[in-house]
Amino acid sequence: MPDSHFYITTPIYYVNDQPHIGHAYTTILADVLARYHRLLDVPTWFLTGTDEHGQKVQEAAVRNGLTPIEQCDRTVVRFQDLWKKLEITHDDFIRTTEERHKTMVRKALQELYDRGEIYGADYEGWYCVPCERFFMEKDLAAGGVCPDCKRAVQKLVERNYFFKMSKYQAWLIEHIEQHPEFIQPAHRRQETLGFLRQPLTDLCISRPKSRLAWGIELPFDANYVTYVWFDALMNYVTAVGYGADPATFAKWWPASYHLIGKDILTTHTVYWPTMLKALGVALPRSIFAHGWWLVGRDKMSKSLGNVVNPMAMCEQYGVDAFRYFLMAEMSLGNDASFTEESFINRYNSDLANDLGNLGSRVIKMVHRFLGGTFTAPVAPGTDEAELVKVTAAAIESMQRHLTSMQLERGIADVLAAVREGNRYFDKMAPWTLAKQGKTAELQRVLYSAAECLRIVSGLLYPVMPGKMTELRRALGLAGDEIEPHMATLGAWGGLPAGRTLSDVPPLFPRIEKTELKAEPGTERQTETTAKTAKTTDKNPAVVHELIEIADFAKVSLKTAKILTAEPVPDANKLLKLLVDLGTEKRQIVAGIATFYTPEQLVGKTIVVVANLKPAQLRGVESQGMLLAAKSGKELRLLTLDGDLPPGASIG
Repeated sequence: MPDSHFYITTPIYYVNDQPHIGHAYTTILADVLARYHRLLDVPTWFLTGTDEHGQKVQEAAVRNGLTPIEQCDRTVVRFQDLWKKLEITHDDFIRTTEERHKTMVRKALQELYDRGEIYGADYEGWYCVPCERFFMEKDLAAGGVCPDCKRAVQKLVERNYFFKMSKYQAWLIEHIEQHPEFIQPAHRRQETLGFLRQPLTDLCISRPKSRLAWGIELPFDANYVTYVWFDALMNYVTAVGYGADPATFAKWWPASYHLIGKDILTTHTVYWPTMLKALGVALPRSIFAHGWWLVGRDKMSKSLGNVVNPMAMCEQYGVDAFRYFLMAEMSLGNDASFTEESFINRYNSDLANDLGNLGSRVIKMVHRFLGGTFTAPVAPGTDEAELVKVTAAAIESMQRHLTSMQLERGIADVLAAVREGNRYFDKMAPWTLAKQGKTAELQRVLYSAAECLRIVSGLLYPVMPGKMTELRRALGLAGDEIEPHMATLGAWGGLPAGRTLSDVPPLFPRIEKTELKAEPGTERQTETTAKTAKTTDKNPAVVHELIEIADFAKVSLKTAKILTAEPVPDANKLLKLLVDLGTEKRQIVAGIATFYTPEQLVGKTIVVVANLKPAQLRGVESQGMLLAAKSGKELRLLTLDGDLPPGASIG
């Protein structure tokens, strides 16, 4: 990626939402990437903000006896306060109710209308008020309800305005195929290409004021407001001067990364690029879709009461520890699990036992044996060769994985350097050197361990700016030395001598697990497991009733390839699969969500019962059953030991 600039964005968050761990994760990730690029001396711009138009805001304002803008002003502070708490260093926070945004949105709409890219037509469809979306009848869930929220929809026929998105389908497919970096990670690119295999329709981009008045008025028809696509998505360009400040726009556009959650992939990888193409604006370099944070194996849900409050986590465990966990735990692009137990395990292992322990040991011994200061930098010897090697590798790894968006791997290699520092410290036993009066060797050992800390604290500074500032100050760094520069970080021997190290309290006091409360369902599951074990011990082996071959012949077993997989809303254990049976495609609902993520399933060839009567599971029709083997808490799908096409008969 060119180093001329680094422009990174988060989605703009819907102003009526309560910030949760998903909002916090995306924004912290953007902040960490922005901080790293600043340390690399790359001109950097970091944008976040809020989406403030729409029916939900309008309805909330009516309920609260406020105007819509008053409603927005009251709720936007939830995000602004959280970003302050999380030490987010955004360069701009855009609100879609700002005039700078609305003016340029109207200008873009008028330009496209004048060129015939937007046209008026009657529209008939099913409308979901909570989701503010139209659906075709074929897209409705079982029972004729909204496929997203499962609530009732309304039949509407109304005149609206449409953007000619369909004319750009072939161009978009070609662009995606020729620019593999445009959609990341790779499986999200394939997901978008799969969506584009179906005919692309034109995009409805308006709502009549009679139904929705809170929005940006269409410049060519005062009876309508623009819908979310030509409002919210345009923030990425209006915030950096599109249509108003050509010099600023040229400096920062195209964006280096749009960070998004995987649930808004289509809007950003289909709607947004076609809008830009129609406007004659260059496309962003990359759209990166990260996974979801799950609680255990369950998707976060208000109805389940398992939504993680980032503000509460920060209050209890500290901002830096929270930031560290989110960056170190999730492999970018995949889902990750958040539990308080996993948080504490990683905190105690990485931060308390490793990094905090090394910092405390080094600083205390410098004070105890050297009067709190180094008289001069000390060159490493043969004993330090491995420590220098592993620490240097951490610098290279962090920069390499930063470029490939594998931040968690870079962090893991930095922690490997910390652990090498602890091994080196134990091996060299500076306390023994002090007793033996070997002052020169003692100076070398303590300086080398402190130098390792100087480097790793610089590498982790974008992740934990508060705690790493404390550590770097404790090492005697001051002024503009606190914020490291990658260009000079790797020169061994950079720790200045002649300064007094600060004996600070433990950076990461260990968390005792006895403070943990049992997670929802844990006690019941343990009790159930115990009862099951007791019953099993008493009963002899189960004897199954024998059947005739004719009975087995009634069952049609076939191979099927999984095309897509997604969670069933409000059903912790269910996944909805679309499978290819060779001659047809079927939807199967399976209770395997606690054993497989959707990403693990796509592309697998499995065995299904193809002649089972359809059944309704949580309101979703299942047209068959997959086969799996289960033993205790383990479950594995039945797959093939070689390649066979979908629809092959088994038996």
